[in-house]
Amino acid sequence: MLIRLLRTFLRPYSKPLALLVALQLLQTSASLYLPTLNADIIDNGVVKGDTGYILAFGAIMVGISVVQVLCNIGAVYFGARTSSALGRDVRAAVFARVQAFSAREVARFGAPSLITRTTNDVQQVQMLVLMSFTLMVSAPIMCIGGIALALALDVPLSAVLLAVVPVLGVSVMLIVKRMRPLFRTMQERLDTVNRVLREQITGNRVIRAFVRDPYEQERFRGANTELTDVAVSTGRLMALMFPTVMTVVNVSSVAVVWFGAQRIDSGAMEIGALTAFLAYLMQIVMAVMMATFMFMMVPRAEVCAERIQEVLDTESSVVPPADPVRKLARRGHLEVRGAQFRYPGAEEPVLVDVELVARPGETTAIIGSTGSGKSTLLGLVPRLFDVTGGAVLVDGVDVRELDPALMAQTVGLVPQKPYLFSGTVATNLRYGNPDATDDELWQALDVAQAAEFVRELDGGLNAPIAQGGTNVSGGQRQRLAIARTLVQRPEIYLFDDSFSALDYATDAALRGALSLETADATVVIVAQRVSTIRGADRIVVLDEGRIVGTGRHHELMESNETYREIVLSQLTEAEAA
Repeated sequence: MLIRLLRTFLRPYSKPLALLVALQLLQTSASLYLPTLNADIIDNGVVKGDTGYILAFGAIMVGISVVQVLCNIGAVYFGARTSSALGRDVRAAVFARVQAFSAREVARFGAPSLITRTTNDVQQVQMLVLMSFTLMVSAPIMCIGGIALALALDVPLSAVLLAVVPVLGVSVMLIVKRMRPLFRTMQERLDTVNRVLREQITGNRVIRAFVRDPYEQERFRGANTELTDVAVSTGRLMALMFPTVMTVVNVSSVAVVWFGAQRIDSGAMEIGALTAFLAYLMQIVMAVMMATFMFMMVPRAEVCAERIQEVLDTESSVVPPADPVRKLARRGHLEVRGAQFRYPGAEEPVLVDVELVARPGETTAIIGSTGSGKSTLLGLVPRLFDVTGGAVLVDGVDVRELDPALMAQTVGLVPQKPYLFSGTVATNLRYGNPDATDDELWQALDVAQAAEFVRELDGGLNAPIAQGGTNVSGGQRQRLAIARTLVQRPEIYLFDDSFSALDYATDAALRGALSLETADATVVIVAQRVSTIRGADRIVVLDEGRIVGTGRHHELMESNETYREIVLSQLTEAEAA
């Protein structure tokens, strides 16, 4: 998966990569040439006392060192830019894929895991690429070149390398093999820590209200300890790697000096050659150590790449149309025709053969007990998920064939749990219509019964809104969400229990103003509160995913027992009449 991911996202940067490899090749070749020059200076300059020779070849060494430094700087520069670009592109691709997901795919991965995959997982891959460009490209060149030049200096002494390199390779591979499953567990437990932390931050008020601080602290401590245990196990293996490498290095250095001294004593080798051989041995070992460092990063990066690729390979169950409809003949006619919906793996469907028609200028209400499928039915219209049977049509066109931009203009949804983005009141209201004027914003706020409290905020329309709208109350958040949809001015308004946090007086005032504002539009309201929907032109009663009644309030009170039970659970017989 790692190779596949890198091949896909590094393809646009082939030219910088080619230049980077050329620079690394040049700087590594310079590094390999320096010990040979040093040996030549020792044998022909120092031993013979030729100062001119030392100065001449010393100047050459300085020039080669300058070239090496410049090439290294250039390689690091291009490596850093390319790895950063890779991280940017992968994050953008994951973000774009997640944005295309339906509620089904988001629930499958979970928000904490998606956040981890977009941030930490991408960072691990990016770091591996950076280290590869700065270290791994030069490591094999240095290792192979060092071995070749060491053989050129003295073949018998090079027998030490035959023992050193395989021992190093086997040692590294055994440790890396044990690290890979630990890194996978580490990323999964990092997901768990993120999930617990996110829950505790979001549910802070609930935790305090129930005085569950000790319990939540213990829960976080448990998740944190599990992550720490895996990290410690991984750290032990990583700590074992360097002593293993250094032990082999030091033993091999002693062996080279021992056998090299004997060869010098017999006249088969020069002192400068032994010095150069030791330098090449250290370069070979350094190359192996760089590869070792890379191998420590590869297992975790592989796991992260698999997790990233899993997101990128997941197709949304809500597929954009190949040839979308970009214009509608009629405006605001909504029809649900034999709709069915079943979650993957569920034994029973959530919705079964739902038939519903909502027309412009009318208000259609949907009511039912908890879990009857009301919100699911409403979510089918803007394609938060697609029907698994039947069809949903807007102006006679299946919503699966509509252009997403046209869908956004035609359908406005106020969700059951309204969400406000960090910014200001104005930026949130303009979310569906960036070109809306301040007058249009105030008009929408007036209709939503939110203008009064917005005027009292410091800054009015420019008053800051915290992430999620946590600095305003639940009722204020609902009214701002309603105003945001009114600014959008769609043909079809979908209110998913959007008045639940409002008091009865505000609810009544809002519905009164809303009826004038949306007089020519199609309005569909999901509500638990009977007083909110009793004046609707059509009330649809859902029970266990099936429509068990349709009509006006007084008709259903007489003919539908399910609706009657819901009404009498909230109102007296006299109030219901």
